[in-house]
Amino acid sequence: MAAPLGLLLSALAATPAAAQIDRLPHDVGARIAGMGARFDGDVLAVTRALFGLIPNASTEGLTVTRDQAYGPDPRHLLDVYAPGASGTPQPILVFVHGGGFVRGEREANIPAYAARNGLVGISITYRLAPANPWPAGAQDVGAAIAWVRANASRFSGDPARIVLMGHSAGATHAASYAFDRALHPAEGPGIAGLILGSGFLKMTAEDKAPGNVAYFGTDPAQYAARSPITHLGQSRLPMLLFNAEYDPAFLGAPTMELATSACWRDEKCPRTIQMRGHNHVSEIFSVGTADDQLGQEILRFVRELR
Repeated sequence: MAAPLGLLLSALAATPAAAQIDRLPHDVGARIAGMGARFDGDVLAVTRALFGLIPNASTEGLTVTRDQAYGPDPRHLLDVYAPGASGTPQPILVFVHGGGFVRGEREANIPAYAARNGLVGISITYRLAPANPWPAGAQDVGAAIAWVRANASRFSGDPARIVLMGHSAGATHAASYAFDRALHPAEGPGIAGLILGSGFLKMTAEDKAPGNVAYFGTDPAQYAARSPITHLGQSRLPMLLFNAEYDPAFLGAPTMELATSACWRDEKCPRTIQMRGHNHVSEIFSVGTADDQLGQEILRFVRELR
């Protein structure tokens, strides 16, 4: 059944009239708007430079344990950011970076932010296409979650409260693992909630982007089964979704489609945030800055899970 436009719009959360990005230096919002709704290496470099002078990734007071191997491949690595000692196990946020399926490295900002706010933050990396096509990324997410569950007590983490978060291609891998029961161990996915941002969630025959083809393959007959959104009905995980005003359509629209599908699935709509004034990467870089809309939504979502 096709979802009506009104339901799609109701899935998107209301945003204050004044964009959150207005809390940052004026040049940041102006430069992002000037680049428009595109994403490439130049946009990444310019945006990273804009946020390079804005403090948002301090690890002071945290215990950082790097390069933990969760599998046999050289890219099967994760970093753990833990807050100060606590007598009570804390929720764990596992972050999966983007990179168009063919590149990308662990980022400190999201897991360090989580740890500064009392959670255990973990950042993972994974195998890349074309050497490792579908479903390698999702399988790696599953292996990382298994490692986190087995080692949670080392970092005062609660294995029953693991939230999986992915951005861009990382959201694709996170969603694939979370939704598709064929990728789960016998006991289930092992996570309590899912946060997805600006992910590529549905591959089609019309998509010729090299990175997407490198990961999903060249056989259009396989695309539906390999697309995360196809498997949404197999999951009942609570979700928080976000995208950016200046996301390219192929990365921004799937979040809206997923939100609408989840409305029908659950008979209520997931919390869905559009980051006004932001582009595909500034939405992530903004966490922990004066524009902390996404950061606060992440914390609320994790803390409200039971």
